[in-house]
Amino acid sequence: MTRQQTKHEPGTMTSYVIGFVLSLVFTFIPYYLVVNKAVSGNSLVATILGFAVLQLFVQVFFFLHLGRGPKPFYNVVFFFATVGIIIIAVGGALIIMTNLYRNMSPDEVTTKLAQDEGIAQVGGQKTGACQEVKSNHIVTISNGQVSPVRTQAQLCDTMTFVNKDNVIREIAFGSHPNHEVYGGETEEIVRKNYPKTITLNQAGDYSFHDHLNPSVSGLFVVAQQ
Repeated sequence: MTRQQTKHEPGTMTSYVIGFVLSLVFTFIPYYLVVNKAVSGNSLVATILGFAVLQLFVQVFFFLHLGRGPKPFYNVVFFFATVGIIIIAVGGALIIMTNLYRNMSPDEVTTKLAQDEGIAQVGGQKTGACQEVKSNHIVTISNGQVSPVRTQAQLCDTMTFVNKDNVIREIAFGSHPNHEVYGGETEEIVRKNYPKTITLNQAGDYSFHDHLNPSVSGLFVVAQQ
């Protein structure tokens, strides 16, 4: 083997082992975050995408040896082709999952869609959605405190979450970390100056909390008419 051939040797056992270990780490971390619900909402999506990008670079540099082979130009072309395929695959998967989520939804999602569209009955059967909304109740979060802590409402009232803090609030229902679904709502992302409103279409006693800071919590009681 000549000196020039040795210079273009694509990889060593050490580089393969390092790439393999990094691949396992970048796979295990997002899996752990999802299974243990350590992060949720947009933060979870951003975290998974971030680790996916890191995983991509590990595969490209430690296994595909981008720019280190005897024909680096072809490696670069292959790299961009791979990125294009990944974008198409991930984008297609997201579109498919979104359609499945909406068209093959459980009862909670069906209730939410019916509420969003104002459909109270279908074929004479009630959907669980309110035909018309009544009073609005405002719940304010300021300096990490919920006011009022307990909201008394009637069925088909609305409740608006107002966030005055400079942190994002991920409002979830039930106790942490065992979240519940309320009226088709699973989680509301509430940013400063961007309030979110839900329709109180289920009677009973319920609780809510900030998933990112469970100490920020409150109660709401919805009375049957």
